[in-house]
Amino acid sequence: MPITADARDMQADLARFRHELHREPEIGLTLPRTQEKVLKALDGLGYEITLGQDTTSVTAVLRGQASGAAAAGRPAVLLRADMDALPVQEKSGVDFTSRIDGAMHACGHDLHTAMLAGAATLLAEHPNRLAGDVVLMFQPGEEGFDGAGHMIREGVLDAPGRRVDAAYGMHVFSALEPHGTFCTKPGVMLSASDGLMVTVLGAGGHGSAPHSAKDPVTAAAEMVTALQVMVTRQFNMFDPVVLSVGVLQAGTKRNIIPETARIEATIRTFSEEARQKMMDAVPRLLKGIAAAHGLDVDVDYQQEYPLTITDEDETHTAENVIEGLFGDSRLSRWATPLSGSEDFSRVLAEVPGTFIGLSAVPRDADHAASAFNHSPYATFDDAVLADGAALYAELAISRLAVLSAARGPAAGSPATGASTLS
Repeated sequence: MPITADARDMQADLARFRHELHREPEIGLTLPRTQEKVLKALDGLGYEITLGQDTTSVTAVLRGQASGAAAAGRPAVLLRADMDALPVQEKSGVDFTSRIDGAMHACGHDLHTAMLAGAATLLAEHPNRLAGDVVLMFQPGEEGFDGAGHMIREGVLDAPGRRVDAAYGMHVFSALEPHGTFCTKPGVMLSASDGLMVTVLGAGGHGSAPHSAKDPVTAAAEMVTALQVMVTRQFNMFDPVVLSVGVLQAGTKRNIIPETARIEATIRTFSEEARQKMMDAVPRLLKGIAAAHGLDVDVDYQQEYPLTITDEDETHTAENVIEGLFGDSRLSRWATPLSGSEDFSRVLAEVPGTFIGLSAVPRDADHAASAFNHSPYATFDDAVLADGAALYAELAISRLAVLSAARGPAAGSPATGASTLS
């Protein structure tokens, strides 16, 4: 049977598992209930399991048993799913809504985890079709906690006993594309993400006598505007920069000039050159404004996630697998990057691989008007779970077959390579 048929036979089980995850979302690097659910899903499937030391990550290795596996070092492929939720109060209205106050799977990581667990079952049922080893990377802490960095430092990329040859990640969307569409882009696919934390240091006083104080509020207001002007005047519009202030805080009462004002912003860039330039330009601008007002300023520019850069060959490999499983009508090749960011970028900086988007917009919804990821109203359709599981599994099977054939047959084995489930 084609792998898509096997996966669709699992659809009801995948939906139930996803709902269990969705009802109990956990935030950050410590996800004990989620880890427990993943371990239960993997139980009895023959995986070598390693748990994270500093996080509740799960690394699972399946040893392939295909004849003709390469003699010169068995190939290995990594598949990744992130597991953490967001500090969002759910308002989606689904009947399996979050039971945890102030936490929600608003970015679809519950779907990623369910799809990879489904792929784990599909692969475990056919180890003789795997011409190498598969590493499953169940990762906590993608939402601003650098879970991928933690797992890399703990050895996930070398879990089979050697460095993996290729890596694939997937991410669902609750908007942007029609239901069931897979999205790819070779090269820069997602922006780099950095954080800007600014404290303007003034001197408090009475609101009736600003001349006897040092007002940080007016300086902070000028800084917010000046940052936007700087982007339009110092950066090439064809190498865009997105700077959004999300926090502007000062004061306790309208007739009191406060001691300090606080600005927090997110900065997205699409080239390393623009990123480095922003790191120089932002502190220079803010310190200049503060000095002009006779104030001091503390500027904390934090590098977070690097650019998500997909390998061209691995992206084309994924596109061929998508078209083979689902037809070319299900594939959307992006012309421009998305301004979101991902810590899977750290994996792609170490090994060749690619990142694939999958639209989980409900079938009857307008994808152009639907609430996007991170919204309390974001809704993701269970119907994509089986296809996501099938794609994860077939990426591993197909890529291992090619890698093994390129390295040559094992001694005493036929030189036929591994067959696939498709």
